[in-house]
Amino acid sequence: MKITLTSLSTKNLATLAQRTINSSQAGNYTIVENHPLLLSLIASYQNYDTVYTKLTYSGKGKEVATADKERDVAFSNMKAFLNGYRKLTSVANYQDAEALYKVFQMFGLDLDRLSYSAETAQLKKLIEELEKPDNTLRIINLSLVSAFDDLKTKHTDFEILFAQQAEANADLRQISSASSSRKELEQVLRSYLNLITAMKDVPDWSNLYHDLNEIVKAARNSVLPAS
Repeated sequence: MKITLTSLSTKNLATLAQRTINSSQAGNYTIVENHPLLLSLIASYQNYDTVYTKLTYSGKGKEVATADKERDVAFSNMKAFLNGYRKLTSVANYQDAEALYKVFQMFGLDLDRLSYSAETAQLKKLIEELEKPDNTLRIINLSLVSAFDDLKTKHTDFEILFAQQAEANADLRQISSASSSRKELEQVLRSYLNLITAMKDVPDWSNLYHDLNEIVKAARNSVLPAS
């Protein structure tokens, strides 16, 4: 049963291991049912099956990026309004716009260009400052309550998603990498197939050898020739 396991695709390696286990446990070969190598193969396959299809990240990257963009837009819209309104010295409450714009300047007019973490920290401080009584009154005077609520909501939404992403990534890092799991499965599967090959001329082993040999042939045929 000659086969280069490293040449198999991720899926085909899993298929070969699964078929090998299923054939060995079909009830026809009691001599190997509780063999340590077969039990080890089962354990390695189960571990591999758990991780080989998993992404190396949480999958929430796009959601987080979208949430960040939405809070950036809310921030930019409010900043642009204040910047324009404060220049209209002939309209009422332009001083309120000037005062609020200075608050924005205090925490960075370009904070929407910062990293996720840095922006989150600065935006949190900005919101806290804007929620102070004097600034709350200015926001009311300028009819910016809805815009400010939108900014706070978008910021909270981002924080929730970002926290979920961080937690998911931390969980994934606790799982063995797919590459290390594959290497382990290859080693155990190779040892098991070598055992069956070595015992092929022994009664009660020859039929298992022939069954597994057909499975290995099918796996070998699944390897696409190099172009």
